[in-house]
Amino acid sequence: MSLAVLAGRAMFGLQVRPVQVEVHVGCGLPAFSIVGLPGAGVRESRDRVRSAILSCGFEFPSGRITVNLAPADLPKDSGRFDLPIAVGILLASGQIDRPPSGATEMSHYVLAGELSLTGALMAERAALAIALALAREDHEAVLILAPPAAGIAALVPGLCVLQAQSLEEVVAHMAGRQPLLVATPAALPLASSQLACMSEVRGQALARQALEIAAAGGHSVLFCGPPGVGKSMLAQRLPGLLPPLTQTQALEVAAVQGLVSIQQGLSAAPPFRAPHHGASTAALVGGGAHPRPGEISLAHHGVLFLDELPEFDRRALEALREPLETGSVTVARAAGSYRFPARFQLLAAMNPCPCGWYGHPRRVCRCPQERILKYRAQVSGPLLDRIDLHVTLAAEKAWHELPAGESSEAVRVRVLAAHQRQLQRQGCLNARLEATSLLANVQLDDAARALLAEVIQRLGWSARASQRALRVARTLADLDGLEQPRLQHVAQAVQFRPSSDDVSA
Repeated sequence: MSLAVLAGRAMFGLQVRPVQVEVHVGCGLPAFSIVGLPGAGVRESRDRVRSAILSCGFEFPSGRITVNLAPADLPKDSGRFDLPIAVGILLASGQIDRPPSGATEMSHYVLAGELSLTGALMAERAALAIALALAREDHEAVLILAPPAAGIAALVPGLCVLQAQSLEEVVAHMAGRQPLLVATPAALPLASSQLACMSEVRGQALARQALEIAAAGGHSVLFCGPPGVGKSMLAQRLPGLLPPLTQTQALEVAAVQGLVSIQQGLSAAPPFRAPHHGASTAALVGGGAHPRPGEISLAHHGVLFLDELPEFDRRALEALREPLETGSVTVARAAGSYRFPARFQLLAAMNPCPCGWYGHPRRVCRCPQERILKYRAQVSGPLLDRIDLHVTLAAEKAWHELPAGESSEAVRVRVLAAHQRQLQRQGCLNARLEATSLLANVQLDDAARALLAEVIQRLGWSARASQRALRVARTLADLDGLEQPRLQHVAQAVQFRPSSDDVSA
């Protein structure tokens, strides 16, 4: 056999594209060429594959070797093509016998992994993304990976995953001499119990309630107050109120994180990302020459905390507007568009002015009015309009004498019950309700409807603002165990919205 064809996979953002690895070994002067738009990582495969084949005791062909990665117009990068290229060379040169009858056909194998110079198979960062795509597209596929990555990929239901330590083991399996072991699914750890507890927060009853509402309905929150009132402290306690991720959610989170992290692993704890306010637009929403997910995608199914909100670059903040609505972000490049998931919960904090003391009962603010307006204008009205809960925190007097607050465990019980009601009723959290579903699941009585209409007229709310207030009212009713929001729930939801003057500032 002078021609071998194997299956590989290329990553296009988080999208997985099938790649046909064609290897031809022919006569002529010794040469080794790779075509099909290979990146630097793929071109370097020539040296790794040569050393790996020789180190495993095989003969490297002395003829002309041509590797074609089809389709030719799809960019390919990383060392995951080392394994299919090496196996293809051994097949094309006749060093691997044809699979015995009854064995899995070669076309069903999908090989992914970088080879060391000794022939050892190294873990594949995008293993989980590849496994999820195969489970959706090809139920007969057999994925071969290094053991650490194979254990995680085996968590994907409906997919056969084999683990191999080296090129030698893969060759022995292909020849029918020594079958590879089926990968054992890795254990999914429980959410950490060492998360910061709400009992450490003394006072700030309104902010505590807003945090519970946010956790119960998946709402976004903005805390505004002078330094030291507990804005960051409250934000760090939100993960302790959230329920653990489902296995499907944990797999999605790990697939995204696998694109930027070499370490493979899953966790049931929702991600909590807190980028510095100097983060660029690309770091926040994703991008680069070869686009990678940003902080909003790394916070998928979790929390994105933006402290010192007005200090972020305005363009970076404006880039959050579409993902907050759609739950995804698309990065456009000349080679194509890369789509990353970004279903995150926004939690932000800011000072009322540049010095921080505006409105403080004992400290004097010396900021000119123009500077205060410019500072607040860093956060645009359209972005503020997309935040469900606006909370102003005041400095507590003698906070150390206040009693300890309710524990996170006690609050989480109510949050879990509210989550369960929402999932049974509509299949998603209240913050994700579309307009049609929102109207179907929120039936206000006359008093509540009249209050909402009056507020919309008096404050000049947009349709988005009124819908977000209804979602918050729906969550308040769920926390109280009621079928429909009542007047007090609508009134409370209205209090968490800024006035038109606040938004315009």
